[in-house]
Order: sequence, then structure tokens, then C-alpha cells
Amino acid sequence: MKSSQKKCKKHLFRTAFTMIELVFVIVILGVLAAVAIPKLAATRADANVAKIGQNIMTGAAEIASYATAKGRTETDLTIMSNAINELSNANEAVLSSNKAVIEIGGVPDCVTLEIQRDLTDDNLTISLGSPGNDSECLHLQNSVDAARYPMKLRGQYIVY
Repeated sequence: MKSSQKKCKKHLFRTAFTMIELVFVIVILGVLAAVAIPKLAATRADANVAKIGQNIMTGAAEIASYATAKGRTETDLTIMSNAINELSNANEAVLSSNKAVIEIGGVPDCVTLEIQRDLTDDNLTISLGSPGNDSECLHLQNSVDAARYPMKLRGQYIVY
């Protein structure tokens, strides 16, 4: 072996990382990951709650617009609202006649959007279930403006 090649190999070994340095770097990366991953998971859950809350409010507005435009309501909420249809397709809402029940966290009836009918009136209501200790349901309920409901959709005081 030539002397220049020997010098080059010696130089490589002197500038390489030691095993202790590599272990410290791995430990530091592990600590950073342990801190960052829960924060990212919380951000994802917050975004999901915000999306569901927005779909509920958009769905209520779409149902009101449909009732105003058509002068009637339907028993299937997905006909009147794309946002409710999206909640149903994402398995975030259970639909039945005139009703969408939003499940989140461990609460099966966190938010309920319903058209209550009688002979002369149709009213859109948003009711809130008991969140218990579930923080996701509580955040969703805080993001929904249920105070504006019930909203009259059809009846003797509605002029089309």
C-alpha cells in the first residue's frame, strides 16, 4: 500500500463519529420524538373535531336553505345536505329518518341534528348529549352553535 493511501485511511478514522457520539444522537432524537408525537396526535384530533363541527353547522345551513328553496323538507337529511352526507360516508354520523346522530370519542350521541315535524311545522334542532369526561365530545359541542336552534323551517309563520 502506498503511503498516501495509508494517510487517507488514517484521516478517515480520525474524523468518524465515535460510538458514544452516535448513541447520544440517537437518545436526543428519541427524546425529541417522544415530545413531538403526542403534540402531532393532539393537532390531528383537534383538526378532526373542527372538521366535524364545521360539517354540522354547514349541514344545518344547507338543510335550512333547501327547506326555504323547496318549501318542504325530506326524511333523508343527505338529500338536503352534502355536509351531512359527508359525515355519514365517513362513519361519523348515524342517520335515521329526519335525524343525524354524531358519534365522537366514546360518546354515541355527542351532537344530534334533527328535523322535528308536526302537522303544520318543521323545526330543525341541534341537541347536545352528555359528554361525560370525553374531551373530544366537549370540544365538538363547544364548536357547534346550538343556541340558534330550534329553527323554524316550515309552518304558518314562514312565507316563501
